Amino acid sequence: MELIDIGANLTHSGFSKDLEQVLHRALEAGVAGFVVTGTDERESIRAQALAAHNPGHMRSTAGFHPHMARTFGADSESVLRELAATDEVVAIGETGLDFYRNHSPPEVQERVFERHLELAAELGLPVFLHQRDAHRRFTEMIRAYRDQLVGGVAHCFTGDAATARAYLDLDLHIGVTGWICDDRRGQAVREAIREIPPDRLMIETDCPYLLPRDLNPTDAGLPVKNRRNEPCLLPHIARTVARHAGRDPEEVAASTTAVARRFFHMEG
Repeated sequence: MELIDIGANLTHSGFSKDLEQVLHRALEAGVAGFVVTGTDERESIRAQALAAHNPGHMRSTAGFHPHMARTFGADSESVLRELAATDEVVAIGETGLDFYRNHSPPEVQERVFERHLELAAELGLPVFLHQRDAHRRFTEMIRAYRDQLVGGVAHCFTGDAATARAYLDLDLHIGVTGWICDDRRGQAVREAIREIPPDRLMIETDCPYLLPRDLNPTDAGLPVKNRRNEPCLLPHIARTVARHAGRDPEEVAASTTAVARRFFHMEG
């Protein structure tokens, strides 16, 4: 089973002491590629540098998570442009809207999101998208730019079947995480997964966040007392996706990997 983790926050401080071991466990588990997520200026720079250090199996994104929209400054766009000019950066983002906690004011989130969409359209790069409690405004803004965009992926999908159909109507791809492994919170995603065609589906861990709740980390071979999600758990997510989609796990692995390679231009 060969897999690609399309959303891995590998520059997170939680990986600072043992990243090499984390990557080794992932490769041993069959995770052949990673897209390292950029969430603000500093993390986008670090993500690109990490991908450049691992050219055989890493790419990165460059952008400002909606939580961090308030930090988008006068020089931020030029930084994103510089990063996007490198071979490693394959998408603009993480970007979008998150009205759940409003760590950045909604009007600031919208302004920065629009700038990301404009930049992605201009540079011919897809967008790596985040949405929480902002579905209506999010889809409105995507729709206004969709004809100019080469593509987009609704990362870390936690919605229901209607939300999945709305994203598919916008010709977006959808990224599914270990949220689907949660008996309580993941029920909507489990019901939505059959709505997502194989050529639109990718999988991810969003590590170190979203450790699958149906999995004991020590049983998965992770260090004792480790409550951190890791890319090596992606096969578990793939099997859970397959079970609820009524598909063969090997076929899910093959198709999601092929889709990720095409979408992010990860030849290999």
